Amino acid sequence: MSIEPIGAITLVLGLLCLFLDYRVTLVALVFTTVFGAAAALFLGAANIPPGHVFLGVAMIVTLTRRRAAAAFLRALHPDRPGFWLACMVVYGIATAFLYPRVMAGLTQIVPLGSSGFDNTGSTVPLGPVSSNFTQSVYMVANLMCFALVAALASSADGFRAALAGVIAYALGNTVFAVLDLATYVTGTSALMDFMRNARYALHTDTEISGLKRIVGAFTEASSFARSSLGVLGVTGTLWLCGYRPRLTGFLALASFGLIVLSTSSTGLAGIPVAVGLLYLTALWRCGTSARAFNSTVLVLSLPFLTAFVVLAALLHPQTSAMIQTYVDTVVLSKMQTDSGVERSSWNAVAMANFLDTGGLGVGLGTIRTSSLATALLAGGGLIGTLLYAVFFGAAFLVNPGPKGSLARDVRTAARNGCLCLVAGDLLISSTIDQGLFFYVLAAIASARPALPEEATA
Repeated sequence: MSIEPIGAITLVLGLLCLFLDYRVTLVALVFTTVFGAAAALFLGAANIPPGHVFLGVAMIVTLTRRRAAAAFLRALHPDRPGFWLACMVVYGIATAFLYPRVMAGLTQIVPLGSSGFDNTGSTVPLGPVSSNFTQSVYMVANLMCFALVAALASSADGFRAALAGVIAYALGNTVFAVLDLATYVTGTSALMDFMRNARYALHTDTEISGLKRIVGAFTEASSFARSSLGVLGVTGTLWLCGYRPRLTGFLALASFGLIVLSTSSTGLAGIPVAVGLLYLTALWRCGTSARAFNSTVLVLSLPFLTAFVVLAALLHPQTSAMIQTYVDTVVLSKMQTDSGVERSSWNAVAMANFLDTGGLGVGLGTIRTSSLATALLAGGGLIGTLLYAVFFGAAFLVNPGPKGSLARDVRTAARNGCLCLVAGDLLISSTIDQGLFFYVLAAIASARPALPEEATA
């Protein structure tokens, strides 16, 4: 085991949090999940990100407090979403260790953890891979993160701390993107190496048509764009709800701009989903209270603003040609590139795995795909996919609470952020693991704190 500089900082911060209020720990936990290209520790060849290291600290803080520990267990009760997530994780771990062995050689796979596949169609026979273990560990961490945040957010103070953590994540995501651009332009990208030390394939210095591919604190532009879609969904909704509008409005606008400039096809394809969710939310809130002013403004102005931008582009041929070239390069021609062809082939092989195993799947962490949908079906099979669907419905398809309350606004924002992340995952996810930030938002979306305005309603 080796500890990296960013890992030492994480451990020191964790030790300090042991002596501070649990709310500080919760804010720090959510913020540390933004370091997607960092490794705090190396255990052999395994990268342990700062967020997962800090999760251990947060678990100590939670389980040593009687009320928080009780709330943690309640989050896994059969009438809570955490129960179904736990079922999915337990089932996934079982498939990871059983299916590749029981069905060894039954089908050809693209193994996770190595390229294992080229454009000529080569694959390997089904069998155990190292990622069966690592993906199982990551899914357990996701479950612990969900239950922990749901437990701490069950109180009014904890709920507000979770919200502060999400705002801190959004700020970090934006600041690191700006630093990524600034250090690239000035030739000082080495300054970011302390948080880009993971032993993954990092694509931090690539360009498309002369534009720097923004990666921020992540490994590649698509991962950054996916994260920024989640930030756009959360902060855009909070702005619509009138929560700290200057800050949330700035973060939403900055995220939108950074997604466009990131040159990521995932980001550009996901923007219509994010904007559509925000517009539907604005329609739902429009005119309901004094805090619905921003929603009313968006409902009335977006159609005219869209029409104005389209007409302006059409009336200026050079601008129109530039936009068409950019969209064609980043999105429309993406599937014809080597990367696009390879990713499509991964999904095709994954669906063949699903059919070859009679719908059982080949096990958690066994295969590499390019979509959350195929990862669920081919990895977890019909049962795993069904368990995920039940968890998803239990977490998001519920009454968010009394109208006009802070809790309702924040839960709606968290739900929209999760849906935006899912939109990105359906385009790029190579595994079932959606990361700690997704499960933080899912926990907030399903939390039920007794806030003062609700208690007196």
